[in-house]
Amino acid sequence: MRDMNILIKKMNLFVRIITLNWPIAITLAPFGIYIKEKYWCSKTLRRHEMIHWKQQMEMLIIPFYVWYFIEWVIKLFKYGKKAYYNISFEREANQRSEYRKPFAWIKYI
Repeated sequence: MRDMNILIKKMNLFVRIITLNWPIAITLAPFGIYIKEKYWCSKTLRRHEMIHWKQQMEMLIIPFYVWYFIEWVIKLFKYGKKAYYNISFEREANQRSEYRKPFAWIKYI
């Protein structure tokens, strides 16, 4: 299935292994968005992952992952187990806005 020329796939065994089967969905640009079958029909989840796709494209993919990891480590000290939910990329994606300006995640830092 494709949304806006982005390949959305059901999560396969390889993706489950590399993510330790933790997320219900993950965006791995440029390969696509992977969603567990149980959550396949969730429009909210698709919108969330589409925002991550846009974030990754804006940051040219590798810098996105570097920034994501560094921000997670920093927020780990402040928020502990809730660090993931306080990462700027996640905060923007959780706003569920269909229309976003480029680099909109910066206001959540």
